[in-house]
Amino acid sequence: MKSQWIFTSLIPHIPSCFSSILFPFKTPKLYQFPSSNLPKLFLNHLDLSLLLSLSGKQGFFLLGSSIHAFFIKNPENIYPIEDFKDSNNALVVWNSLLGMYSRCGTLTDLTKLFDEMPMRDTISWNTMVSGFLRNGKFDEGFAYFKQMRKSGICWFDQATLTTILSACDRVKFYHVVKIMHGLVFSNGYEKEISVGNSLITSYFRCGCLSSGRQVFDEMFERNVITWTAMISSLVQNELYEESLELFNQMRSGPVCPNSLTYLSSLMACSGLQALTGGRQIHSLLWKLGIQSEVCIESSLMDMYSKCGQVNDAWKIFESAQDLDEVSMTVILMGLAQNGFKEEAKRFFMKLFESGIEIDPNMLSAVLGVFSEDTSLSLGKQIHSLSIKRNFGFNSYVNNGLINMYSKCGDLEESAKVFSRMSQRNSISWNSMIAAFARHGDGCRALQLYEEMRSDGIAPTDITFLSLLHACSHVGLVEKGMELLKSMTDVYGIIPRAEHYACVVDMLGRAGLLNEAKTFIEGLPVKADMLVWQALLGACSIRGDPEIGKYAANQLILETPESPVPYVSMANIYSSRGKWKERARTIKRMKEIGVSKEIGISWIEIEKEVHSFVVQDRMHPQAELMYGILEELLELMLEEGYVPGNVTPTECQTGICLT
Repeated sequence: MKSQWIFTSLIPHIPSCFSSILFPFKTPKLYQFPSSNLPKLFLNHLDLSLLLSLSGKQGFFLLGSSIHAFFIKNPENIYPIEDFKDSNNALVVWNSLLGMYSRCGTLTDLTKLFDEMPMRDTISWNTMVSGFLRNGKFDEGFAYFKQMRKSGICWFDQATLTTILSACDRVKFYHVVKIMHGLVFSNGYEKEISVGNSLITSYFRCGCLSSGRQVFDEMFERNVITWTAMISSLVQNELYEESLELFNQMRSGPVCPNSLTYLSSLMACSGLQALTGGRQIHSLLWKLGIQSEVCIESSLMDMYSKCGQVNDAWKIFESAQDLDEVSMTVILMGLAQNGFKEEAKRFFMKLFESGIEIDPNMLSAVLGVFSEDTSLSLGKQIHSLSIKRNFGFNSYVNNGLINMYSKCGDLEESAKVFSRMSQRNSISWNSMIAAFARHGDGCRALQLYEEMRSDGIAPTDITFLSLLHACSHVGLVEKGMELLKSMTDVYGIIPRAEHYACVVDMLGRAGLLNEAKTFIEGLPVKADMLVWQALLGACSIRGDPEIGKYAANQLILETPESPVPYVSMANIYSSRGKWKERARTIKRMKEIGVSKEIGISWIEIEKEVHSFVVQDRMHPQAELMYGILEELLELMLEEGYVPGNVTPTECQTGICLT
């Protein structure tokens, strides 16, 4: 085997960016021979190995395959004869070729090359295992590992173990992780930090948290990767308090956290909405001087947004020197989740008009701000943008479109988006079921639920919330109670206050107010504001002052400053003509200083939403509208219309609580 090779046809395929990487300290040997128009490049086995490695990482398949073609045409240059040194050099090139095909994902070429190799070592087998595992071919990857062990010539090393463990990222691979864990101990790798780190990550990804924690506790030595792997794994499994406790424990020891450790800790603060802890970590980042890293800034913005401190998040956004799509999506979601809907829409439009690349996450975030009072035309424009950008495959965008159309009143368009989806997750099904329930179409909601189960999608607590809401609006009491029972008995989902409130509403709308009251009294948990509000709302519909007063008193105990119990009781008394009781309720409401929230209505005309409140004079065309209203009122009175549910005094003053 030669120690150097002369290449001619290869030179045109080498990207210019590789020159400084391949030859950082020297100029490559390029010679122009009189007999040839092409320059010649001299490379040794290390140069080739580096070139093939870079080709694989950058996806330059043509360059890598050209090198392979050279050796096929000149087999004497790669097949060793006797010299041990040449054999090792040849193996370096063979393994580099394997690595290139593995990274480029051409598994057929990878397999063919491996079968033709005259010699193999552990690196060769590891490359085959990682190549198939990286490309999702788990059975084939594990099969090569078994062949490696059976061969008896090469033995696995810690790289083999970490490669296989890194691929075990689902519950179904739990037994594989246990087997690899056994091999770790039986072959003396239990003290290898990298192997221990991989075991921790794999156990957590497979859902076996206790085993992951046990590996961490029993490790002989831990580095920053160990601590970070453990902290981030706890965060990913929503064990936020434990992760912060471990972070504090790490800080008191000899190992210093790195940027990834701080990122995970900030995520834990976001999950707990722990503003104080988040501010403390922010101050540590300032001391370390890494607060301006893009990923750190994004996590800080997310933490402040989740804690309701949008102004702090916005300050970080404005002061950031470098921004990426993640940063912009985080601040967009922060505005949306904290009720700044108009600001979120304006921010999105500003991003779009500035020519910033809009990604699916941004579209999903802005679609989340749409509600009943949002312009449908804007939603349609965003839908058109998603089609132009080819985001139709993205389930998050489609889920957002389903919700947007249903909230803006276009149920059929929601159904069209859902029907066109090639891949649906539980959120897709939940969104469509909720859309039918929101529009009072309980039968289609229940039908879709059965289709969801037939497709093998397990319902979630959100699914049952929408189904109970649907049953409430169509009066399917027995079906609703059946669903509540299956929620716990079949799927093991513990109902939340929202579910109980839906059941109370369902019973109340059906006129079963006593049954609703009995249901509340038999709950396994203390009834909260939502439950009592549901009962009071049902009493308002049915005009029941007795149970209504009971529900109102309970609601006042839960939320003393809320106007809801007073307004609801005033309306109930009005419907029964009990004007004295109504007056006492209003008087009591004024005495304790509780004011009624102003009701608002809206209409969209020519892509603009017009909003109104009672006795609103702020609209530019207010005088014209009031003039038309007076004309309409005169016509109504001439026809014999008499306003109901208000006292004569209120008719004169324009004060009404309904």
